[in-house]
Amino acid sequence: MATKKKKVEWVCSECGGTTVKWAGRCPHCGQWNTLKEFVVESGAAARFGDARHKGLVSASEVMDLNDVQAQEVPRIITGFQEFDRVMGGGLVAGGVSLIGGDPGIGKSTLLLQVMYRLVHQEVKCLYVSGEESPGQIALRAKRLGLEPQGLRLMSEIQLEKIEATLLTEKPQFVVIDSIQTLFSDQLESAPGSVTQVRECSARLTRIAKSSGITLIFVGHVTKEGSLAGPRVLEHIVDTVLYFEGDTHSNFRLIRAFKNRFGAVNELGVFAMTDRGLKGVNNPSAIFLSEHKSHVPGSVVMVTQEGTRPLLVEVQALVDASHQPSPKRLSVGIDQQRLSMLLAVLHRHAGLACYDQDVFVNAVGGVKITEPAADLAVLLAIYSSFRNKSLPEGLVVFGEVGLAGEIRPAPRGQERLKEAAKLGFSKAVIPRANAPKQPIEGLEIIAVDRLSNALDAVS
Repeated sequence: MATKKKKVEWVCSECGGTTVKWAGRCPHCGQWNTLKEFVVESGAAARFGDARHKGLVSASEVMDLNDVQAQEVPRIITGFQEFDRVMGGGLVAGGVSLIGGDPGIGKSTLLLQVMYRLVHQEVKCLYVSGEESPGQIALRAKRLGLEPQGLRLMSEIQLEKIEATLLTEKPQFVVIDSIQTLFSDQLESAPGSVTQVRECSARLTRIAKSSGITLIFVGHVTKEGSLAGPRVLEHIVDTVLYFEGDTHSNFRLIRAFKNRFGAVNELGVFAMTDRGLKGVNNPSAIFLSEHKSHVPGSVVMVTQEGTRPLLVEVQALVDASHQPSPKRLSVGIDQQRLSMLLAVLHRHAGLACYDQDVFVNAVGGVKITEPAADLAVLLAIYSSFRNKSLPEGLVVFGEVGLAGEIRPAPRGQERLKEAAKLGFSKAVIPRANAPKQPIEGLEIIAVDRLSNALDAVS
């Protein structure tokens, strides 16, 4: 007897859209080489199709927004200050988070430390490990100096067994390490496939929302640095965190790219020690180099990461190029924006770098995505090109437009207060950010054109 041919669909790993045949470009989101083949599971029709076609589904209740009472979300404070900051002030009951990062960056170490702090507050915790054995986790806890009493541990990758355990144990806080290792026996595809990741995350999220469990997924990342699996995974969860940092450095950064219960782009700074991760109280100190004397090509800017202003040193090196195509390299700064800023510097300041190699670096491994870094980048390039150091105690910020104008940056007052608190004495800022009241110890130089800013530091 001939076996029934399995139905095959192609699913986009970016947007989750499906198509019946392969194409180089996803017809839904336009991304290239993102369509992955998977077998349509027969269980899906059995679970959803029958009731839908037989008309057995009743209508859901519809409410008027005026009748809904807005309430403050109660939070569980872990006591890990930097982690609570990134989460928006603490953990939320029923909140589902996803944390990703390179292998060995410290994701499991951080979550294990968070769980032990919660256990001491008599919060019932469960650690579900799909990658490590209980012995390996116990060894890590011993190395970190954590007392193992009170933490529940489970080594399992089958979704149905995990669901049954959650209903039996009734924990308040659960870590799934990692979501790519789980599988459901109702699906035929392998663990880590688009179907398995989507189904497992959706079912666990439903349990968390209905029972009030705070759930954190640990996610793998691809070689490009994005979270592995379907893009729909990031849409399902409430919070998406990325663990950043160089494994050769002691510092780690956690950045929130999505947070339904807090500020987006919030940044937490940690130091990796032999006893695990420790929060850094003054993160600006690690982003500032300590020069015994002022050097050309260095300027300090104030960037805003979520609700926190940070002082970061931006360095530039401009050197004569001996190649037909000069190099343009940036670390921590958008490289495309660097090319645009060099054109603005040529047109509106008369400084040509077409025969120069230009290298720009944000000290400390931090990534600056906001346009308020434009003025700092241009002043650092100008200083290196002229081989002239900038004034002592200078701090800058501001967006530079294509017409050479200096545009304001958000939360300018907070940036200036942070700079004054750390001992800076002079600030070159957009005119629209000039404070109405003077700030003690800080000389404000407000400019509205790039040429004015260069004159102020010459």
